[in-house]
Amino acid sequence: MSKKRVLILCTGNSCRSHMAEGILRAAGGDLLEVHSAGSNPAGYVHPKAIEVLKEIGIDLSDHTSKHMNDFLDRDIHTVITVCGNADQACPVYPGQVNRYHWGFFDPAKAEGSDEEIMESFRSTRDQIKLVFEAYASGFREGTASHA
Repeated sequence: MSKKRVLILCTGNSCRSHMAEGILRAAGGDLLEVHSAGSNPAGYVHPKAIEVLKEIGIDLSDHTSKHMNDFLDRDIHTVITVCGNADQACPVYPGQVNRYHWGFFDPAKAEGSDEEIMESFRSTRDQIKLVFEAYASGFREGTASHA
């Protein structure tokens, strides 16, 4: 069985979408091919996003910021937007069966001390982890029941 391709979109593709990509790959990479992109890519992956995923054993250090149009020629099974702007800008991809919008606070916009900002990144990471691990688990159960 070929893996279903999932594309996670955000505006800047620097933070939330990369955290979701890393977490979903870790949770369901044996069943899903996971990518992330942005409607207006920032051109980098936020260092604090890399740091807080490293804390849970996920390495984002080789990730790059990509534009959502880079995937228009790919067979995308599921599109998941993690911010409102990307949800509104999202095109329909060839082969797209599912589309979900799960919005999360952008920790790159957090203010305060460095530790308060890191806590914001951790909080967003933990919320993303709950949602995307549940999604992977549901996908796994659905695949097993159709096997």
